[in-house]
Amino acid sequence: MQVVDTSNLSTGVHADTLYLDHYTGAGHPESEERYRAILAALADLQGETSEIPLRRATVAEVLLCHDAYYHDFVRMDVDNLADVLRTGDTAICPDSYDVAMHAVGSTLEAVDRVQSGELKNAFCAVRPPGHHASSGRGMGFCIFNNVAIAAQYLLDHYGLERVAILDWDVHHGNGTQDIFYESKKVFFASSHEKGIFPHTGYENESGDGDGVGYTLNQQLPAGSDGRAMIDFWQREIGSKLEWFKPQFILLSAGFDARVGDPIGDLKLTDDDFAELTKVVRGWARRYCDGKLVSVLEGGYDPAGTASAVRAHVRALSDVIRR
Repeated sequence: MQVVDTSNLSTGVHADTLYLDHYTGAGHPESEERYRAILAALADLQGETSEIPLRRATVAEVLLCHDAYYHDFVRMDVDNLADVLRTGDTAICPDSYDVAMHAVGSTLEAVDRVQSGELKNAFCAVRPPGHHASSGRGMGFCIFNNVAIAAQYLLDHYGLERVAILDWDVHHGNGTQDIFYESKKVFFASSHEKGIFPHTGYENESGDGDGVGYTLNQQLPAGSDGRAMIDFWQREIGSKLEWFKPQFILLSAGFDARVGDPIGDLKLTDDDFAELTKVVRGWARRYCDGKLVSVLEGGYDPAGTASAVRAHVRALSDVIRR
């Protein structure tokens, strides 16, 4: 298969202080503190990447993957000054709906710029995260499923037929899996820690109906290091992608699998995240002209997450420093 030269294109990065407006409460893991650390890390890379501006999603774009009643519940809960979404353990504040709409829209802006050839790939530092949100329920700190909406947008807006979503967050991307579990147009693969929230993502979960074979899960025992995940991605996910041949790759990039994270108990290092990024970048070059958009999910040790994000973006952009 022909590999397209994208060396003259830059990596796009989206990050904005607007995401600090999603206030989750004192002591909450998915905090403004972690996002400030990410902003500082990305500021170090400004000369190496291109900026992707904010864009607010339309309601129609959110409804690509979410039920109208759920969207309306979110807006109502925010307007009524609730502290937590009625559907689950997601903290909200008066600005949360607007911030979540910008997280979706800015992810789609990155997709547009990569799909059009303006950028070679992109990283979206958005919050709240999304991969636990299903069509009708927000949970696990998530409101709208940014990556799932991006996948459906690629199918509907650009007419693509095969989109891959890969997820290395320490928690299983149950919302993403649920949304596409019966679809043969989206291949979803997740590596995650065994026995923790949301207690899904078993290895026998492989899809249903038309989607049988289009879902792949790896459960990793607590204490596993990066080699176990990297080997699985190279061997098992690589084999599936050779069969699926994606036209675009989306990455749910959670960094709570990093050593020292307070919520997870995997032991990945910054070098592991850089190596995984290179593997995914190579697949994107091989199958889809380099088209890859990575979207922030978890990661709750501020300094550790920021360091892993820096390594990830430098690997996306081919700029590796020591």
